[in-house]
Amino acid sequence: MSISETFSQHDALGLAELVRNGETTPSELVEEAIRRIEELNPKLNAVSIKLYDLGREMAAGDLPSGPFTGVPFLLKDLVFLCTGVPLTNGTRYLKDFVADTDSAMIARIKRAGLVLIGKTNVPENGYSASTEPVLFGPTHNPWNDAVCAGGSSGGSASAVAGGIVPMADASDGGGSIRIPASNNGLVGLKPSRGRVTWGPQYTDLWYGAAVSLCVSRSVRDTAAFLDAVEGALPGEPYALPSPEQAYLEQLDVPLGRLRIGLVATMPDGSPLSADAAAAVATAGRLCEQLGHHVEEATLRYVLPAPEIARMTATISSGGFEAAEALVGRPVTEDDVEPITWRVIELGRSLTAIQHANDIEALRLFGRDMVEQLGDYDVTITPTQPEPPPPLGTYDMSLDDLERYNEPLMHAMTFTMPFNLSGQPAVTVPLHWTADGLPLGSQLVGRIGDEATILGLARQLEEASPWASRRPPRSI
Repeated sequence: MSISETFSQHDALGLAELVRNGETTPSELVEEAIRRIEELNPKLNAVSIKLYDLGREMAAGDLPSGPFTGVPFLLKDLVFLCTGVPLTNGTRYLKDFVADTDSAMIARIKRAGLVLIGKTNVPENGYSASTEPVLFGPTHNPWNDAVCAGGSSGGSASAVAGGIVPMADASDGGGSIRIPASNNGLVGLKPSRGRVTWGPQYTDLWYGAAVSLCVSRSVRDTAAFLDAVEGALPGEPYALPSPEQAYLEQLDVPLGRLRIGLVATMPDGSPLSADAAAAVATAGRLCEQLGHHVEEATLRYVLPAPEIARMTATISSGGFEAAEALVGRPVTEDDVEPITWRVIELGRSLTAIQHANDIEALRLFGRDMVEQLGDYDVTITPTQPEPPPPLGTYDMSLDDLERYNEPLMHAMTFTMPFNLSGQPAVTVPLHWTADGLPLGSQLVGRIGDEATILGLARQLEEASPWASRRPPRSI
């Protein structure tokens, strides 16, 4: 079997096992991943920064013995620092910044044995449900290059769906793991608030609403990656205890008969789109076949869009102010896209009293989510209200922040609530539209209980396998 066939037929854990068994080498895998970037990236624009020299050096060196030793990996170009590697956050303002240290997450990724070969494209400052930055240009969805790959982890999701790597770094402040995973037919877990650290540079991002993990093709890769990177640093505000048993091992533990709530309407009670309804119904039917109790759940809310926008603006403007020390000058309107500048202006205009009231309102909203779903072990929703929309739907060249936020908040209808509540949520690819586009089904669990939704996701994966289903633009 050729190295290309080997690469295509295995997930990340499978490739690592081949390395351990001496059937391939890290260098062979890295060269194959580089070949795939060179062949596919001109069509997808998923990889924005190439780190071939670093990858080759790591592969040829003494790699740590971890669950993914020798497997090529792509970092998302947002927030986390990696020594000697650029960090742009998708903005021209930071295009020349190079990190001189590793974030804890990056250190854990390296300790897991993953080999870094590049960074993936992101929307400017992560503020979009599509990846179309001016700095690097739009990322294309390998299922259909006219629709969104998602954001802000769109580059990572496009690269994994296209077959460049089996798994890639991703993060989620309102759906930025789950939306790209849904758009690209992948597995995407948003862990519980406090499960994964942003340290040591940050103790808190978006009051625990922002979390980090990966996008992958298999549930077991996601579980093993969570095992590799989970855990807060001492003193962090939302720290959760590590599980007594590894998440990967817990995939083999019987779940018993779960009580599952099925959300079959929009939050205002109106009907779901035909594809969203089909995604939920498919998941519910499979869960019943697996022996679980499934009943319709009533979930009613109005997404607190003004408070979300103001919270985001306050923290974003503060982040740009902090970046002055890295760039050597303040950000200007010419450094960023129009919507980003409007976000910065809004953040600068807000008072501390307004911000405090907004955060309290968002926390009350999150508490209400937990209370509404308290009777269920797992709640199933669509990941998005509709399948992936066309590129340009989220237009950061607009000069009107309220107009820009309207489609963005709609995209986050079923994802943002669980960032605010702190609950874990995973999207799995169980439905494709008549036009061949994926739309994920979202499994939401109790705070701190990633194990149950991962276990259910694994059952669904075995009942309705998706690994062999590949998009037209893939290797």
